Amino acid sequence: MSDLIKYAYALQAAGPRDALSEAAAITLLRDDALAWVHLDGTHAQARSWIEANLFYLDPHAISALLAEETRPRATRIGDGVLVILRGVNLNDGAEAEDMVSVRIWVDAQRVVSVARRRVRAVEDIAARIKAGESFDAGAFLALLAERLAVRIDGFGRELDDMSDDLEEEVAGTPEAALRRRLVDHRLRTITFRRYVAPQRDALEALVLTDGPLFLPEDRRRLQETHDRLTRLVEDLDAMRERLTVLREELAGQLSERLNRNMYLISVISAVFLPLGFLTGLFGVNVGGMPGVESPRAFWWLCGGMGTIVALQLLLLLRWRWV
Repeated sequence: MSDLIKYAYALQAAGPRDALSEAAAITLLRDDALAWVHLDGTHAQARSWIEANLFYLDPHAISALLAEETRPRATRIGDGVLVILRGVNLNDGAEAEDMVSVRIWVDAQRVVSVARRRVRAVEDIAARIKAGESFDAGAFLALLAERLAVRIDGFGRELDDMSDDLEEEVAGTPEAALRRRLVDHRLRTITFRRYVAPQRDALEALVLTDGPLFLPEDRRRLQETHDRLTRLVEDLDAMRERLTVLREELAGQLSERLNRNMYLISVISAVFLPLGFLTGLFGVNVGGMPGVESPRAFWWLCGGMGTIVALQLLLLLRWRWV
């Protein structure tokens, strides 16, 4: 097996099986026996290999298999179907919502998939084939869509759990840094939703594709996967609105806290303003400072200021300002 060909199997052989050699894979892809080849789209020879060995495919399909930028879709071309799907990015050091794409050409004789990054759902299928499971083309595609959706749905639940945690923090004693976390989480949710919605639409188009490629069981599984993603998109919409409300609630709480602190500072300033006036007045050295000759003058001054503070506090309490 070369670095270009990640997986190559005969899909309808009986029992456990080994991967096909490159020459055997090329031969089976041309024959009526159903075979699957998964290629590394980043390999330098990917384009030349596909153009040389899959030249009989529709040019539009070849172009889509090699495209760097893709969007989920399902398009029937002749007797086959071109499908582009996405999965969550579970690779090391990557953000899950930075989704990975897998491009698939499926017809009755062959399945050709291309990915530019590691896709765990593809690895799941390869392991099941190696263990002895057999698939027709429609069942293969239904299983791939299902395995991608399982991980997408799992990440959606993680986002929902994170939203619950943020809601508890907002309801408690929130800090200003929580605002940034709320914004970041909402942006992740919006980005994820933007990727999932086209996948839902692609699966809907796949379910509606006519022709003998899909058996009733395959269509039922595709419909279940489509319904699963539809529910997830609805949950993400609700989550986005919920995070907007949380952000507004947090902004209100922080604003209220700021206003309360500013009000407290204003009250303290109002209390000490006359005291500052008195100390400044008695400290003016014009013709001598008052009370210098009296040993009790300082205590009289302190007592007078204490009385003023007490009267101010009584007035503030009576007026319900504090």
